[in-house]
Amino acid sequence: MHFESSMGKFIALARAMPADRYTWSPGEGVMEVGHVFMHVARYNYMYPSANMGEALPAGVELEGMEEVREKERAVRALEESRAWVRQVVSGMTAADLAATTRLYGRDVGEWAVLVQLVAHMNEHLGQSIAYARMNGIVPPWSR
Repeated sequence: MHFESSMGKFIALARAMPADRYTWSPGEGVMEVGHVFMHVARYNYMYPSANMGEALPAGVELEGMEEVREKERAVRALEESRAWVRQVVSGMTAADLAATTRLYGRDVGEWAVLVQLVAHMNEHLGQSIAYARMNGIVPPWSR
């Protein structure tokens, strides 16, 4: 439920942000709007593939994904990464969730990888909300 809520907000915000703002950043050395969106999409793929052994969908390349700044591609990447995470999770059993894997050098249950995925996304959702407001965009769910 947390994943669905956060991804819904992320995608709504990506749609609401004007295309010309995807290269906007609040300062030098700080992630641009489009970079944040693509970073989240990349990690939606990376956590299950790198830490849970799930095969990436055909055509998904993690290398260079975060370089994309085109709105349509970013929105599509967020939508497709959401669908893939849903697919991965829907196929998991209780035993799969309890299975041990490695995450940031620690042994954890696969459930912890999914918690990290949501925590990571929520961190960047807050960042994206701030970016939107700095650009005069009210998050769609706040209207």
